[in-house]
Amino acid sequence: MARLDETRPFIPVGIAVLTVSDTRTPETDRSGDTLVARIADAGHRLVARAIVPDDIAAIRTQVEAWTREDAVDVVITTGGTGFTGRDVTPEALEPIFEKRMDGFSEVFHRISYDKIGTSTIQSRATGGVTNATFIFVLPGSPGACKDAWDGILKAQLDYRHMPCNFVEIMPRLDEHLKRSAG
Repeated sequence: MARLDETRPFIPVGIAVLTVSDTRTPETDRSGDTLVARIADAGHRLVARAIVPDDIAAIRTQVEAWTREDAVDVVITTGGTGFTGRDVTPEALEPIFEKRMDGFSEVFHRISYDKIGTSTIQSRATGGVTNATFIFVLPGSPGACKDAWDGILKAQLDYRHMPCNFVEIMPRLDEHLKRSAG
């Protein structure tokens, strides 16, 4: 059963938040604000925050740049996961995933289903790993950001979470590259 091992230290991770929207501004970005507040409350470091339009190249360029920064362990995007013509965040990011995280989407939809029922199928939330950086692609609503953080990310980004968590495997995410170089 999941639990916190209080004998282990808390290890803060560096997180970048990207809002994908043609209309939001820093003043109106409630979903980004929701994530930033939860990141701080959990004791993690907000390394960067940005807003880009619903454009594949803009999304991919920003995320790839962050994945090359040593201070960024995790990128969380919000917005652009629906089915309209401008919703392109999964198309921008899934092609760069070195490893997909199918379970993230499945658990997100399970949590979301309890809150909004079958409307959860209108989101294409996804996750993966690129350049030894975790990437989570969330819907653009504050509620969806709360569900993903409170129901999944808060625990998985806590080194004390047992039986396992993302933080303990972060040092090994690029071991295939080290093996190839040696």
